[in-house]
Amino acid sequence: MADTTAPTAASIVGEVHAGTMTARQATEAALDRVARSQKVTNAWQVVRGEAALREADAVDQRSDRFALPLAGVPVAIKDNMPVAGEPMRDGSAGSDPTPQPRNHEIVKRLRAAGAVVVGITRVPELCIWGATDSVFGITRNPWDTAITPGGSSGGSAAAVASGAVPIAHGNDGMGSIRIPAACCGLVGLKPGYGVVPSDLGNGSWHGMAENGPLATTVADAALMLSVLAGEPSYTSIGEPGTLRLALSTRAPGAGIPVSKEWVGAARRTAEALRAAGHRLTERTPRYPATLMTTTAMALWTTGAALDADLLADPTRIEKRNTRHVGIGRQLAKRGHPKPGPREEWRSRAEDFFTDTDVLITPTLAQSPIKARYWSKGGWLATLQSNARYAPFAAPWNMAGWPAMSVPAGLDSRGRPLGVQLVGRPGSEATLLALAAQVEQLQPWPRTAP
Repeated sequence: MADTTAPTAASIVGEVHAGTMTARQATEAALDRVARSQKVTNAWQVVRGEAALREADAVDQRSDRFALPLAGVPVAIKDNMPVAGEPMRDGSAGSDPTPQPRNHEIVKRLRAAGAVVVGITRVPELCIWGATDSVFGITRNPWDTAITPGGSSGGSAAAVASGAVPIAHGNDGMGSIRIPAACCGLVGLKPGYGVVPSDLGNGSWHGMAENGPLATTVADAALMLSVLAGEPSYTSIGEPGTLRLALSTRAPGAGIPVSKEWVGAARRTAEALRAAGHRLTERTPRYPATLMTTTAMALWTTGAALDADLLADPTRIEKRNTRHVGIGRQLAKRGHPKPGPREEWRSRAEDFFTDTDVLITPTLAQSPIKARYWSKGGWLATLQSNARYAPFAAPWNMAGWPAMSVPAGLDSRGRPLGVQLVGRPGSEATLLALAAQVEQLQPWPRTAP
């Protein structure tokens, strides 16, 4: 299933630049890996096949191919992003199956950099949830097919973790890059507000949702971020210097237990960084009592309701999401979301970071939930399962601050663990540098065995 010898994006670029590999050869190899892994992971909504090969041939014919930052690299695009000539289903039977007339700016940037879009990856309906299943099937984790690869960028994460492609596009409105990265043992980065063009759905979930990379190495994540952001300097990962680190293993919501294995992963990582020379304290941000309840619910449900308004046939929304969207519409009528709660949280975050450079937390509170048709069940059951296993990511969407997940070993069943690194606005380069140091101190398997 997984290809543990699959190349990195950087190695493909190096070979294409050296003339020892063509973009077509890289794409043919990726399409073969896609075909083999799809039977198990069901990560792909669309496999572009001949279209991808034509795209690769066009890269090989470019006179500037020896300077392209992603020359010949096969990439996946998440199925809530317009790709010209392909349908954008957003995990919903109510979506329009007509091919999209335009490319999103992110797709334009990737292709201009020499990347080849080999396919489009599956999502839960309207990208609402932290497990990837829909009317189009269940997507499974290549590390353990009984568990989810996370969501909503679960298809992209499964595609990368299986070795099918070295990098994939994801986006993150309440953890949808970092949660799948943690589930699948990947590097996943949500940039801060405004670093990468967003323009997702109907308002980018009130500006909380950001586009970012999923990769098997920090260098590949930095390379993809540099293209998405139009900022080449991200590829120059330097030493982080001596940073003031804070470790917090307490969940941001009341009454949410955190597994000993996920706590242990965060502590081991923090202690390794302390031993490397960083200053470490243990302290937790002052999360507002209502942050993960009324504030998050208002933003999440009203954002989903705005996206549902874009569907061709809203009557075909899943039953659980009909309730979710209905709650959002009722809250919107009452004037939600209100700006005050987010402003209060940002103020508290700024106070916390006055003497902290990077916050370290577990990425998840519990092991990934089962891979199953959550979409056929009730809203409350899905809500409770998601809230219990993945509470750590959403606060930083509400703040609009950069955060990333980095692999941190394996649990007792041989499944990935991950830690979240959070920094103040503009700290993406610092987070990448610290993540690269974690990669040196605690090397991880790049793909599922």
